[in-house]
Amino acid sequence: MSALSQFRNFTQRLPETDLMPTLFIGHGSPMNGIENNEFSESWIDLAKHIPVPKAVLVVSAHWYTHGTFVTAMDFPSTIHDFGGFPQALFDVQYPAPGDPKLATEIPGLIHSTPVGLDHDWGLDHGTWTVVRHMYPNADIPVLQLSIDYTKSPAQHYEIAKEIYALRKKGVLVIGSGNMVHNLRMLSWEMINGGGYDWAIEMNDKFKNLIANGDFQPLINYRNLGSDAMLAIPTPEHYLPLIYTLGMKNDKEEVSFFNDKAVGGSLTMTSVLVG
Repeated sequence: MSALSQFRNFTQRLPETDLMPTLFIGHGSPMNGIENNEFSESWIDLAKHIPVPKAVLVVSAHWYTHGTFVTAMDFPSTIHDFGGFPQALFDVQYPAPGDPKLATEIPGLIHSTPVGLDHDWGLDHGTWTVVRHMYPNADIPVLQLSIDYTKSPAQHYEIAKEIYALRKKGVLVIGSGNMVHNLRMLSWEMINGGGYDWAIEMNDKFKNLIANGDFQPLINYRNLGSDAMLAIPTPEHYLPLIYTLGMKNDKEEVSFFNDKAVGGSLTMTSVLVG
């Protein structure tokens, strides 16, 4: 079953709710930002099946900071934080507005750590390559929340619980990364699909733990063995998943989409909560 077919199957089961869903998106290659493929098509369909948000807040793997920050400018810039790709990708601008008022409210929700207001960062490719497909008119405010590299996964999970209230305010919170992300072991022979055995096995283990609501092993992923260390050699692409899980309440179900391995050592598996 294709990733797009998986998505269309679970969107038929989405309940009506006043609580905005929350997402973990496997964003993969920056080229997904300009290509029409099974992943980007599922992002387009996704936006049609969930309520239109008042704003989007993205926890992106590509804003990895000392301290926690939220973008607070009127118009965040489009950041092309990559190299070696076609000029067409660098030419993309995603002119969504920011939301300074919402940004000033977020530090009041997060009590476990100070949150700074940032006026310099903008929208990196972990954000705009996904959101431009979902909301191509760029008419919905988009903000980013940074990932503090000094904090443990448990501390990030706590921050996620603190921003749960945003879901009640019509804000779509997206964690953007990849469950399995090891670029050093990337196989160009499998770039269009396929994963190493260890990558598929760890991805399945992550999915089973998520589906069963057993989040502690995911928070303490370093205890999951050597294959987990292959899947998560560095934590920045994994931690956005922890944010998504931290915003799930006990009554909500989870669904998976874009459940596919590419390049041997990367999975696009994505999660919808709510």
